[in-house]
Amino acid sequence: MEQKLLREIEGLESARPFIGTQYAQAIFSNTTHLVGFCFDGTTSFRPGARFGPGALREASYGLEDYSPYLDKDTQDYNFVTLGDLPIYPSKWHITNDFWMEMTKDLNFKKDKIKFIVLGGEHSISYGPIVRHMEQYPDMVLLHLDAHADLRDGYLEEKYSHASIIRRVLDHFTPKNTLIQYGIRSSPRDEFNWMKENGTLMTSLKECCEKLEAIPDDRPIYLTLDLDFFDPAYMPGTGTPESGGEDFHGFMKILKILNRKNFIGADINELAPMLDSTNNSACMAAKVCREVMLALQK
Repeated sequence: MEQKLLREIEGLESARPFIGTQYAQAIFSNTTHLVGFCFDGTTSFRPGARFGPGALREASYGLEDYSPYLDKDTQDYNFVTLGDLPIYPSKWHITNDFWMEMTKDLNFKKDKIKFIVLGGEHSISYGPIVRHMEQYPDMVLLHLDAHADLRDGYLEEKYSHASIIRRVLDHFTPKNTLIQYGIRSSPRDEFNWMKENGTLMTSLKECCEKLEAIPDDRPIYLTLDLDFFDPAYMPGTGTPESGGEDFHGFMKILKILNRKNFIGADINELAPMLDSTNNSACMAAKVCREVMLALQK
């Protein structure tokens, strides 16, 4: 696809590109951009997600460009690795402000710009989700996670990884819809809220049916906490929770998104040093490749 340079960016940390992408410090039209957000300053159990983006990109070199699940190849599309946003280990807002400045005045829809933001822990999703909601006012937010993340702050941090969905809901209008699946560990009041508001999908079948019913032109954004997967497959994450999905269950969801108006995603909570086998990073990289390709139309 023909590309046009839209904006050069200064201040990004250079990084080895994800396989099938080129490294650049610029935003282009007709292009999907991968950018790392290396922050885990609100982690409440096992830290290390700040190292997730680098480990995920490194593990991608064990992958092929072709996905037999989606019958797509990264060589057929425009992908760019932007590197990492400036790292301030305990200053989430500074890095988030850089993201907001980097993406302001862009027209995602008109110029066919897409982003996959690699965390970091789940608090990093706030800026990317809010920016996409500004660009797509009727956006559906698909939240795949082991936890509901609906606290109004946690451990004296309002913008915690445990409150990311609550903070995003502050920006919701009646045009927006929240779909949550994989949730299996949260306080009772969060489960009550999800049930009362109809956001909680209790089975893969119910989640897929809900997604299938969304009009094909309605924008959908995915926020994925890797503890969505069972720790048998994804032990290298900060708050593992037994009872999660496997890769094939995830691909059933992604194959639906592949047919829909899938506009962007963030992938979070890979803590690579917590899995000495490196299998978690390898699985996260494969998940990222499939998300990259599902975003292409």
